[in-house]
Amino acid sequence: MSIRDRVIAIIAEQAVLEPSDVRMDSTLEKLGIDSLGLVESIFAIEEAFDINIPFNANAPEESDFDISNVAAVVAGVEKLVAEKA
Repeated sequence: MSIRDRVIAIIAEQAVLEPSDVRMDSTLEKLGIDSLGLVESIFAIEEAFDINIPFNANAPEESDFDISNVAAVVAGVEKLVAEKA
């Protein structure tokens, strides 16, 4: 499974949706993911890829990790995985 597909599966699970319902241009908020769901998604992604996401749940706007939409999350995870390799 590709990084993209794994991230989408994690987001879909958190949003209680099918992965096919998660579009790359969807915001997490539009998918129904609240702040707690966002934190749980971040933890699940970190665990799945053995990475540390530079994200401050108390100040998400100050984060170096873009969560503006699904595509941005996927790109951020791909970058962190590449840096780890």
